[in-house]
Formats: sequence, C-alpha cells, structure tokens
Amino acid sequence: MFVNEFIRAKQVRLIGQNGDQLGIKTKSEALDMAKNANLDLVLVAPTAKPPVCRIMDFGKYRYEQQKKEREARKKQKVINVKEIRLSPTIEEHDFNTKLRSAVKFLSSGDKVKVSIRFRGRAITHSNLGRKVLERLAEECKEVGSIEAKPKMEGRSMFLILAPMNEK
Repeated sequence: MFVNEFIRAKQVRLIGQNGDQLGIKTKSEALDMAKNANLDLVLVAPTAKPPVCRIMDFGKYRYEQQKKEREARKKQKVINVKEIRLSPTIEEHDFNTKLRSAVKFLSSGDKVKVSIRFRGRAITHSNLGRKVLERLAEECKEVGSIEAKPKMEGRSMFLILAPMNEK
C-alpha cells in the first residue's frame, strides 16, 4: 500500500478523513491537505482512473487491520487427524481401549483415521479387518460419522471418522 510521497500518480481523486469526496486534486495539493490535518495520504484504489487516495491515520489503520487478522485467527478451528491402529484379530478389551480413545478424539473435534495392518497371511482374510473397522464405526456413531469408507491401500485398510457437527 502506497503512502504519502510514495504515491506516483500526478492527479488523484481525494476522499477526506470523514469519507466526503474532495474531488480531483494534484498529488502535491493532496499531500498538503493531509499534512495540514496531521494525517497521511493513502492510496486505496490504484487501478481507478484517476487513482483514489484517502486522508487517514495510516498507523491506526494498520493497527486495526492487524487486530482484525488476530481475531480471525482466534476463531478458526484447527482439525487434526489422529490415527488409531488395530489388528484383524484384536481382543475385546483391546478393542474397547481403542474405542475409548477414538471417542475421546472425536469428542474433542479431531478426525480419526482407523487403520488395520495385515501381516503375513492375514491379508487373505481382509473381510475380518473390514468387520472390525465397521464395528468401531458403529460404536462411534453417536460422536462421529464415517467420512471415508473402509478401503485397502497396500497391506493396510483404513477408514476415516469425522466428528459430528455441533449445532
């Protein structure tokens, strides 16, 4: 953003500090008016014919912009993807432990990638792994929904659960 002497245009359309149109002025006239008001001349629309300049306190304007950006960053939600690994022959207690951590992740607003790694000949029984994944998804349906159905990738199968939308 160009300010004061860095504005290159010979003539500018000038807007006063209260937002009123002051008409087309030369750059030197506009700079003098801004200096008399102890403010800056800021180029707001460089592509217009003639370019539009405004008389304002540039430091205060930049501070307000930074404040708005900070507020916007505060309000945005970062969604992490947590991974839980299972095996096709998982025992009941181990399954419940993994289920509790999946529910905890989903409740805190994170996505969960549940994966099963097939080792050795277990790959021939991929239907067992699919059943384990579907069972976990069924148990988590109060706090999360399936975003990506179970699918094979190499020697592992995975599905992604997303948290329920808070309304």
